[in-house]
Amino acid sequence: MLGLNFIRNPVLFSLLFKRKPPLDEASLLWLFDVFGWSLRNFSPAVFYQQIRLVLPTNEFFPGKVDSVQGMAELVFDRVAEYAGMAHWPWQVVEQSHCHLEAVMPPVGAAQGFPGARRLMPVDGQAMPVVYDGRHIGNPEALIAGFAHRLGQYLGYTAKEPPPGGVENWSQATEVLAVYLGFGLMFANSAFVFPPGGCSSCGTSVSREGALSQWDYTYALAIFSVLKGVPPRQVRPHLKKSLRGYFQRCVADVNSRKQLLQHLQGMVDRDDQNLVADRAQA
Repeated sequence: MLGLNFIRNPVLFSLLFKRKPPLDEASLLWLFDVFGWSLRNFSPAVFYQQIRLVLPTNEFFPGKVDSVQGMAELVFDRVAEYAGMAHWPWQVVEQSHCHLEAVMPPVGAAQGFPGARRLMPVDGQAMPVVYDGRHIGNPEALIAGFAHRLGQYLGYTAKEPPPGGVENWSQATEVLAVYLGFGLMFANSAFVFPPGGCSSCGTSVSREGALSQWDYTYALAIFSVLKGVPPRQVRPHLKKSLRGYFQRCVADVNSRKQLLQHLQGMVDRDDQNLVADRAQA
C-alpha cells in the first residue's frame, strides 16, 4: 500500500522522476549570459531577422577545387558570408606558413553589428585567418575553426568584455560563433578521446575546442529555441551520440522561461533604437 500511495502523490512522483539538467547550473547559466552579451553587442535585430542555422551540407557549401588552399578559401568565403562578414578584407593562411597565428591587427571602433558592415581594419590591412590544413579532411572542423576566428574578430568590436572576463575569451567567442549560426559544426567536430584515452589513434584530425561537445550542444539548443528552429530540422545533422542529448537540452532551455523572456525581449529594444536612429537621420 505504501508504494501505491507514493506513486499516486503527483508532487512526490515529479520530484522522484525530475530529470537532472543536461549541464551543471553554472555552465548553462554562463551560456545564457554569453547569448545575452552577444545580443547586447551585436544587434538582436540582425540575429533574429538575418542569422540562420548553417547546415553541414553541399547546399550550404557547394563547389570543388583541386588544392588544399583553394578548398580552404572556398569554404571560408561561405562561412564569412553566413556570418555577415564577407565585406571585411581577409587573408586565408595555412598555419604552417604563418608564425603569427595568435596576432590580429587592430580594427576600427565598434559600431554595433549593423555597423560591422562598415567596419574596416586600420589602413585597409587584410586580416589573417589561419587554418589547419589537416582539417580539409574534416570539413566540419574546418568550418568551426573559421567560424571561431570570425567570432574572435567580431568579439573585438564588443562594447563590454564577455561574461567571466577576458580569461574566458576563447570560450565566449566560440559561443559567439554558435550565435552566428555554426553550432552544428562545433558540436559535431568537438574533440572526443576514443575508448582507451589515446588522443592519437584516430584516422582524422579533430578540432580541439575550448568547450565540450555538451556545452556546444546546449548552446545550439539556446540558438534553436530563440530562432524558432524545430528540433526535427537540427537532429538529422547532429552526430547520433548527441541527438538524444540535444532533445534534453531543448526541453531544459524551454523550461527556463525567465531567461528566455530576457533574451527575447532584447529585440524589442533594439528595434526601437533602429526606428529612433532612422527618425534622426
